[in-house]
Formats: sequence, C-alpha cells, structure tokens
Amino acid sequence: MTTHEDKDLCALEAAHQESQERRIVLSLTVNGKPVVEEVDPTMLLLHFLRDKLKLFGAKEACGEGECGACTIILNGEAVTSCLVLAAEAQGAEIVTVEGLSKDGELSILQQEFVFEDALQCGFCTPGMLMSARALIDRHPDPTDEEIMEGMGGNLCRCTGYHQIFDAVKRAAKREREELNRS
Repeated sequence: MTTHEDKDLCALEAAHQESQERRIVLSLTVNGKPVVEEVDPTMLLLHFLRDKLKLFGAKEACGEGECGACTIILNGEAVTSCLVLAAEAQGAEIVTVEGLSKDGELSILQQEFVFEDALQCGFCTPGMLMSARALIDRHPDPTDEEIMEGMGGNLCRCTGYHQIFDAVKRAAKREREELNRS
C-alpha cells in the first residue's frame, strides 16, 4: 500500500525527470563574455547566475520581486532576476554586480557607495548598485524624484536611504565630469 507522501515523491521525481529530458541551450552575454549553457527551461535566471555561472552577487531573498536583492541589468533594464526564467534571457546582454568593476578596481558607483557609507551588512548592496547603474545609464543627471523612482524596488534594512541617494548623486556627477574630460 502506498502512502500519500510516496505518491507526492513519485510525482516530484517524474516531474524532475521530465524537466531533465527537455533541457534547452541558452546563449547570452554575461558581463561582456559569451555564455552557452544547457539549462532546464523552468530554471530562474537568478539560479542560473548563481548555480551555473557562480556569480553570487545577486541574492535570493523574497523570491517575489519585492526586495530588489536579486536585481541585475538585462538588456539595459534593471530587473529582479527571481521573476525571470533563464530561458527568457536567450540572446540577452546581462550585467551583474561582478561586471561593474574593471581590472580589480571598483567602479565610480561602487566607490561612492563606500565613500557615502551606503552599505552596512551588504546583502542588498549588489541589487542597489545594479538599480543605480541602470538609473544613471538612463538619466546621467538624475533628479531626486528619478532616484526615488529608480531605487524604489530595492529595500534595505540596515542603512539609511539618504546615504544611498547621496552615493547615486555623487556617482552620476563624477561620471559626467569624467565624460566631459574625455
């Protein structure tokens, strides 16, 4: 006689076997590098980045797109990777927090987060940085309202938002100044 738990376990094993049989080849660019990987079509982009590519900057927290800890840039837009299937990123360009620094040197945005003490425990920081990066890319001289809107999907429980907003303003200003010097 089979118990209810045994039937549930059998159903889970069958679903897992089926998903293993219908894998897809995903081809995209991550942090400027081409990536080709075979994945389960139901795999979340967050899990693809963390489990397959070992990019641990995007954090798994709420799993509902509410906190912003898993934010990445997908084709120029800040998105919560916990709500996107990896398969939806076919052919996409992705930037994660690991892609912000160059040659081991922090980006201007990262430097300003440090300077302004816009981080404490650091759990939300990668998502904050990615939302800020997408914001500055869209609005090189963001207003306070644009910063509030651009960062609105990111929650922080440790740091005051004033430091984060100040870091975004300072980074945008420094980037504009560097662009004008070029």
